[in-house]
Amino acid sequence: MKKFNGFAFALVFLFVITACANNGSSNKGESTAGVKKVIVGTGNDFEQVAFLDDNGKLTGYDVEVIREIDKRLKEYEFEFQTMEFSNILLSLETKKIDIAAHLFEKNPEREQKFYFNEEPYAYWRNKIIIAAVNNESIKSLDDLKGKKVLIGPTSAQAQILENYNKEHDGAIKIVYQQNDANDEVLQITNGRVDATISADFLLPIKDPQGKLKAVGDALNEGHIQYVLRKDDPESKKLADAVDQTIKEMKADGALAKLSTDWLGQDFSK
Repeated sequence: MKKFNGFAFALVFLFVITACANNGSSNKGESTAGVKKVIVGTGNDFEQVAFLDDNGKLTGYDVEVIREIDKRLKEYEFEFQTMEFSNILLSLETKKIDIAAHLFEKNPEREQKFYFNEEPYAYWRNKIIIAAVNNESIKSLDDLKGKKVLIGPTSAQAQILENYNKEHDGAIKIVYQQNDANDEVLQITNGRVDATISADFLLPIKDPQGKLKAVGDALNEGHIQYVLRKDDPESKKLADAVDQTIKEMKADGALAKLSTDWLGQDFSK
């Protein structure tokens, strides 16, 4: 009888432990059978896009769009990993992250190395930005010859300048940002550099006091998409799921609301 009681107690104890474990694993944020974890690479110092708020919480347009996608895709669990912008695509190549989300603009150079999802989650135009008090006739890249232009390394805007310089014998003096991704206003107004290139939506965010101005025609229109590993079946499957979710968010207005809340207007179409 004692042996039987001990065996029965062991069975009951095992059942309780198993039940508790199953209940715990069903919570969001923990690994669950059938749910694939996706590591998202982004930054934490890009104001209104991917940054730490006053409470130290990661937030911004890119972050909240991913969080909304996460809510809707039950088969995936998204986890953020922040890093310097210049390291994001390298981390994707080395499989430290699974998807890059930092307002990456699709361009031919990046397509040679990476795979992009099909449905953009933002659109905008890149323009030349100079000091508001600058009265020089600057309207095109040709007008920037011999001038210092501040730009983020590995950015789509940097690619515009680098491609121009390849065809014009390095005519523009490219100055790559070192640390602060939001220091264009200070650098341009104090004369350290003459200009930058930036997406149209960023100017009021980075320069609410109007110390800078956009000049000339748009250099290009950017399609903002997620970057994934090339020739990777799992990346293709994830991209397809993300595409369908973005379409749903466009249709029900969720993406437009996030864009308006964080970027000041609807850049989702």
